[in-house]
Amino acid sequence: MTDDYAEQLRRHRAEKDEFLATHRQSPIPPEQRDSFDGLAYFDPDESYRVEATVTVHDDPDIVEMDTSEGRVVRYREELSFEATVDGEAVTFHGYRQEADDEIFVPFRDKTTGQQTYEGGRYMELTPEEKLEDGDTVTVDFNLAYAPFCAFSDTFDCPLAPEENWLDVAIEAGERNP
Repeated sequence: MTDDYAEQLRRHRAEKDEFLATHRQSPIPPEQRDSFDGLAYFDPDESYRVEATVTVHDDPDIVEMDTSEGRVVRYREELSFEATVDGEAVTFHGYRQEADDEIFVPFRDKTTGQQTYEGGRYMELTPEEKLEDGDTVTVDFNLAYAPFCAFSDTFDCPLAPEENWLDVAIEAGERNP
């Protein structure tokens, strides 16, 4: 692992912790912010930055995701990714809502409900250009984070659909809040 990468990741995490501790839009309840001393994270591990091969869905399926509050939200399943994580081949999917540029990747893995939030974690990918079949993108699980509903019942968050339940432990990113 390069020192620059680990330092950049630590700065990113410190900025997020500062936001959670002080910002008025933080999901941490106001009465708990004074005692909040940062999130728990897995150590930076560059092996969880993986190259994934893209498959573009020309006619995206609409996926209805349950939410933490029992509602349903609709996303377009626009992409599939194939990668190797800890020596295991995994396939997971990327979603978008109508006007989003970001690709939303909610997932569960073998750490879910034990070391990480029980509803799963999220990542966003923002490709610099339109993705085509066979392209490769870097997916950095060190950036995986718990949704706001992990911190407060006032938030309603999509839960990872079963097709994004990975059969590996992703010991990267945020741990249980």
